[in-house]
This record gives sequence, C-alpha cells and structure tokens, in this order.
Amino acid sequence: MPVTGTRFTDRTDAGRRLAARLGPSGGADTVVVALPRGGVPVAAEVARALGAPLDICVIRKLGVPYQPELGMGAIGEDGVRVLNEQVIRLAGVTDDQLAAVERRERTELERRARRYRGDRPPADLRGRTVVVVDDGIATGSTAKAACRIVRARGAARVVLAVPVAPRDWTDRLAEVADELVCVDTPSPFYAIGEFYRDFSQTGDEEVLRLLAEARGDGPAEAAGVDGEVELPAAGVRLAGRLTVPAGARGVVVFAHGSGSGRHSPRNRHVARHLNRAGLGTLLFDLLTETEEPDRRKVFDVGLLGSRLTAVAGQLGGLPQTRGLPLGLFGASTGAAAALRTAADLGPAVRAVVSRGGRPDLAGPQVLGRVDAPTLLLVGALDTVVIDLNRQARAGLRCASELVVVEHASHLFEEPGTLDRVAELAGDWFLRHLPPAGSP
Repeated sequence: MPVTGTRFTDRTDAGRRLAARLGPSGGADTVVVALPRGGVPVAAEVARALGAPLDICVIRKLGVPYQPELGMGAIGEDGVRVLNEQVIRLAGVTDDQLAAVERRERTELERRARRYRGDRPPADLRGRTVVVVDDGIATGSTAKAACRIVRARGAARVVLAVPVAPRDWTDRLAEVADELVCVDTPSPFYAIGEFYRDFSQTGDEEVLRLLAEARGDGPAEAAGVDGEVELPAAGVRLAGRLTVPAGARGVVVFAHGSGSGRHSPRNRHVARHLNRAGLGTLLFDLLTETEEPDRRKVFDVGLLGSRLTAVAGQLGGLPQTRGLPLGLFGASTGAAAALRTAADLGPAVRAVVSRGGRPDLAGPQVLGRVDAPTLLLVGALDTVVIDLNRQARAGLRCASELVVVEHASHLFEEPGTLDRVAELAGDWFLRHLPPAGSP
C-alpha cells in the first residue's frame, strides 16, 4: 500500500518542519531534550530554531524477543520503566524473557549514557519548559518513559513533539505531556521509517557531533572529501568513490562480490551510514569494465584479494586518509577477499565485517592468519550461507562474532534488514578502530 502521509527527506528535514510547527514554545526557559539516537538530528534543528539548549534522555525500547522491532515497553535513566501489558500478553512473553531483554537493554542504556554524556551532568530542568523530541511515535513506550523522566527531573511543562505519529497517539500520550505537537498523523500507519525517504540509522559519532555543536564546543564540521578516484593495482587502474568526513575516525574499504562494484545500492546504503557515524569509506571496483563479464574472475578470490590489498595499502599515502585506522567490509565473495587482505596486511587492518559473505572461500590457511576482529552478518533466511559462515568462523583464530539478522534473506532486501546491517557494522568499526594517530 503506498504511503499517503507526509514524506520527509531525512531527519534534518523533519526537524525543520517540526520546528516550524512548534513556533515559539516556552521562551527563554525552554530546553530541548532528544531521544537518541534517531531523535537527535530532529531535535538539533528544533533547538536551533528555538534558540534553546539541547540535551538527551537515553531510552531503550524493550522489543519482543522474536520480533524486536515491536515494542513491549521501554526503560530509561533514573530507573524509569514503562510496560505495554497488552503487547506482552498478546505476544506471550514470559517473565523470564522480559527480564532477559531488560538486562540486555539496561547494559546498552548505561553504555550510551556514558558515551553521550561523559562527565557532564544532565541539563537542569527544574521549573522549565521541556520539549521532548523523537523522530516519530510507534507504540509510544519510549516517548512515555522520556516524558516521565523529564517530569521527575522538575520540568514545569512538558511538550512532546514528533514529525509523525499514528492518528490515535494523543489518546496514548496525553496523560504524560502538557502539549502534543506533530507534523502529520497519517492513516494507515505501519512504521515510522515509511514516512522518510532516508531513514538510515543515526550513529554515535553523529549524536556526539550534534551535541557538541549545540553546546558551542566548536563550529560545525566542514564538508570532508567526497569524489571519484583512480588507484593502480597489479597493472590495472581501478575506479572508486572516496568519502571522508572531516575529523574521520577511520576509513573502511568495501570489497564487493558477485560482480557488483562501487555503484552497489546496498553497499552505498551501508557506506552512507558509516559516513554519518564519522567514518570514511572507499567503494571501488575490484574488476575493470572489460573483466566484469568474465565469471571466472568474479570468483577468483586470489585476484580480488590481491587487488584489495594493493588498494588498501595505498590509503596510508593519500593525504585524505593518511593516519586513519583501516577497516574492511566484504559482501559475498568480497568477504573472502577482505579476509585475505586482512591476513596479508596483518596489524594494519583493525576490523573486518562480512555481509552475506562467503568467508569460507578464503580457505583455512588464510582464515588462520587473520588477526583483525571479524563480524559475520548473515540473513536468517539464508540457511546455506549461515552454515558456511559457521564453518569459516571455526577456522578463525581472531576475535569474532556471527550475527544472524532476523527476517533477512541473502541480499537483505526485506524492510529494515539493511539498516540493521549498517548499524551493526558501524558499531563494530567504531568499537575496534582506535582514534586516528594511535599506535
């Protein structure tokens, strides 16, 4: 069914439209509080328009165990806990299952609070108007928890503002806010993301950047590098797209598989997420135009790996990427090429991610030489490749994880599955790539 409501370009566009709908809201005593991560780009625009300080309220959705996108409640800072008893009952969630989900999300909540807030205390909300902002409302559990938190911290007036919500959202949330503001309440309403053209995951680095800008810690980052490049490799010149945001944390080289190249829509989607998270990316063609029709070369892991190694080895000499830690992202046969490069370059490669990959094609001798922490992402419906990844992981001697993405097939074409890949990959690289200039 086609979307009939407002379509936002992205969260920044949604924030500008929401700010216009809010108008003056509370005057000089207003504070804007965002729900990370997706609510922060929206709230940054609202705070800028209102001339108000920006803070965060860290909330974690409690997803149904076998359908995590369906919220059965939420937890927040200060011990706030909100449960949707109807969803819990209809989904048949047991007390043990609920407790396990809550323990996992509590750990992540505490990690994010430390990451985003550092040593800074929360904003003083006593006696002030607090505008709570998220990128949309689905079940309303997280928004309800956020409103309760800011009220407990002394807010005199609570305004809940979102770009999009179901038509009955006021019935669900009127009890926790003094005012509810929304740009559009379309019907039917299935998911927040269907009302955004770009609903890619917001990364930790983008959250930190927006919060720093709002505090006035420094000017907004200038545009980084984004353009076509040509790099030599074993007698041929390979075309690529190099994107390096200003202040990049590292650079990730993509190894495409099965004949796809730098124009692969799936890898470009993941790369955009990594760029927003503060990582540079290089998407390039492992084969020349004349070589691409030759299927033998598409599956020649030795050839692909040697070219990837040659290209990755040159990044340290380019002014745009000099000194940046290196990560590799491989898809399909490109995963085997990435692991071969990781084995050949040793400590120079700091992390590897495989999406729907064939790491088994690298061979046991190569797998045993990989030192870089390796994340293997496979779709739950891709049962043959799951088994091949399990076998390959058994041959790895490095730190590794295998994550099976629910409801995903080999190409991750199902709604939300590629966003999940991008989020997992971004978190993996940010966890394992050290700050630029570290030993």
